[in-house]
Amino acid sequence: MGRHSAAATEQPLSHSTPSRRIPPVVALTAAVVLVLLAGGIVWSAVGAGGGCDTTRTVRVTVSPEMGDLAKELLASPQKLDDGSCAAAQVQTQEPLQTVGDLGALEASALPEVWVPDSSLWLARAPEGAPLATDGALASSPVVVATSKAAADRLGWTTTPPSWPEAFSTSQPVSIPDLAESAEAVSALGAVRAGLGGGDDADNAIVEAVLAAARGPATTAEDALAAGSKGDADAPLVPVSEQQVYTTTAADSSQLVAVYPSDGSPYLDYPVVRVGSPSADRSAAVDAVVARLSSGTAHEKARDAGFRDPDGTPPSGAADRGLVTAAPKPITLDPADVRTLLTRLASLTAPSRILAVFDVSTSMEAPVGSSTRVTLVRDAAKSALTLIPDASAIGLWDFAHHLDGDNDYSELVPTRRLDADVDGQSQRHELSTQLDTLPDRLSPGGTGLYDTTLAAVRAAQADYNPDAVNSVLIVTDGADDDDQSIGLQGLLDTLKAEANPDRPVKVIGVALGPDADLGVLQQIASATGGAAYSAEDPTDLQDVLFDAIRQRQTAG
Repeated sequence: MGRHSAAATEQPLSHSTPSRRIPPVVALTAAVVLVLLAGGIVWSAVGAGGGCDTTRTVRVTVSPEMGDLAKELLASPQKLDDGSCAAAQVQTQEPLQTVGDLGALEASALPEVWVPDSSLWLARAPEGAPLATDGALASSPVVVATSKAAADRLGWTTTPPSWPEAFSTSQPVSIPDLAESAEAVSALGAVRAGLGGGDDADNAIVEAVLAAARGPATTAEDALAAGSKGDADAPLVPVSEQQVYTTTAADSSQLVAVYPSDGSPYLDYPVVRVGSPSADRSAAVDAVVARLSSGTAHEKARDAGFRDPDGTPPSGAADRGLVTAAPKPITLDPADVRTLLTRLASLTAPSRILAVFDVSTSMEAPVGSSTRVTLVRDAAKSALTLIPDASAIGLWDFAHHLDGDNDYSELVPTRRLDADVDGQSQRHELSTQLDTLPDRLSPGGTGLYDTTLAAVRAAQADYNPDAVNSVLIVTDGADDDDQSIGLQGLLDTLKAEANPDRPVKVIGVALGPDADLGVLQQIASATGGAAYSAEDPTDLQDVLFDAIRQRQTAG
């Protein structure tokens, strides 16, 4: 997600976010309770009421590409039978992050209506999450995008391939990040279905993913750009038909959508109820759900390049080189998809992360109706729900002379997330300790340099050769300890003590405008890590998702 600064020696990844993913501009909106709005664009349509006795605001979260459409559909409050009105507060957020929120946040901080791009996300939600699908806003088949020249050379213009054939050519392939791309997961699920399922099919998919990873690192955005320019060697990339529709709006675009002969899995944009609204809110939620799944919504979705839930093509489909007949749907079994994802995840070394969070007084600075430290708590808890059990995480906090002469203290030793800790899991222990961060704020400044060195040494001593070992440091300030080792002393010591057989990367997150990103970049560079900027503190959750996922995939 390129809006964050990732300075240092970070290696580019072969998997990437599809270009339809909108870089978020995040804001906090205070209603009755705090809503953590990380990684999304927020629009609030809370009208004055216009004759309404009461206006009840329904929290709505949609996939980024649905933001403008949802804003238009829910622009006006709806009058209800009891004289009240239903209004909408619309947030865009990547479905992966919403799944994380479902397992970490209180019900009052969750959406009441959720429109992810695919029903597959519901299967990845935490067990027991109160979700119920009620209609759909749109649909869009998953296709293979490339240049017309590449499609012609492959013979696909006249004879389209099956899904297995599409991923077995010598043409470069760009597979979006499986952690967050429903298109990539759907496409690989279609390949598996085309090969009849079973171990042989899984092995073929693994080979395809590894082949893509070994090739030149190409983002989905770059692949689409190459296709639009007409490059004959443009990569093949699984995307939604709607994304091709949007990209081919330019008259000079040479991008084409290839519809595999065995059909297509669909992004089905379900309208999902989250939780159980109280009696006085139920009618407001009903009204929002009805508007999002109405015939008017379907018509406007077609104008935006989507299909109806029944497959009716988008407006002007033929003019964009798209087929008007709905491709035969390939239905994916969510259980099979989970199995496939588990298999692919096993290819990657687990993470071993020592997370170190700033608890200096400045972390009490307000952000909307919240504070920096509560945003750290909530963002970390959301990210924690998505990390597999095989990974290990420890937790420290730090300030200045937090524990006697030490600037840091250990809250939770580093253990596997499924380790037993007094009858509870390590994951549970971390979540419990994260809840205490707002109560741990310490007067004084920030002891960044001594804490960083101590954390790297601890990670080296606790090194796991079968994992990606790193130290994640989140701070909102610069070092205030004039008795510390100092920046140059820290950099020199990190380089002198670096052990190529026990590498530990520092991942620095600069939180807020007062944090010293330049210092974190130097520290990260000295360890082969990366530095991220969350100048707007409400961006923190998205930054943590980026940083932690990349630690799981970096070698």
